[in-house]
Amino acid sequence: MPTSDDRGLLRIYLNDHLTGAAGGVELARRVARAHRDSGDAERLRRLADDIAADRGALLAIMRSLELPVNRAKSLVAWGAEKAGRLKLNGRLLSRSPLSDLVEVEMLRLAVEGKAAGWRTLLALADQEPGLDAGRLRTLLERADAQVAVLEEIRMKTVDTVFRETATGRSATVRREHAEAHDVDR
Repeated sequence: MPTSDDRGLLRIYLNDHLTGAAGGVELARRVARAHRDSGDAERLRRLADDIAADRGALLAIMRSLELPVNRAKSLVAWGAEKAGRLKLNGRLLSRSPLSDLVEVEMLRLAVEGKAAGWRTLLALADQEPGLDAGRLRTLLERADAQVAVLEEIRMKTVDTVFRETATGRSATVRREHAEAHDVDR
């Protein structure tokens, strides 16, 4: 049976994950909005909904363990996610193609962290009566599937940002060069 010190550590651990989940939900929604006109729009919208549901699952787990939620930490995460939008991306007033890549990578890292949290809880399930190992396995499988989707989208974004952008620049430079030579004639 866990000691009160163990419960205190578990409370802190789960509140830290809940804080990350709050930021993850906001980031997932932002990524889905940024890609609403892409071929991945529906997948990203469903992903954002699943990530929000996973946060709800974490809250339910905390309730089942009778662990209080630290609301101040969640507010800090919300503010940090908003501040994270202010990043140097090579553009002052518009969204850079790098924004898409960095946000998808950050979201993937967040989901991998969530999966690690589910694995930790799964390891504790035999000691902690409020933890349902079957439910945790389901949450872990969903997180693994989310990582796979995000990796696929990340690789498409890499192609868009670095290959298509470079190809587009090369074509523009060639066209501008040709137009300059036409003027000279």
